[in-house]
Amino acid sequence: MMKEYSVVPNKDVTGWYVKIEDVAPTDLYDERDTAVAKAEELANSNKPSRLLIMDQNHEVEEERKF
Repeated sequence: MMKEYSVVPNKDVTGWYVKIEDVAPTDLYDERDTAVAKAEELANSNKPSRLLIMDQNHEVEEERKF
């Protein structure tokens, strides 16, 4: 079963969450790149998985598979 991870902005786009499946996000990062790196690390260590990276409008900007 493929796990799904996502990087999403908080409501005022002052930070970025790493979400796993539909679980409430736990970690908030100041930098989008930091959140993406962390999400990649998680997704890569839990293969098969996919990572959705959202932009500030909550639209999928990129999808990566691991």
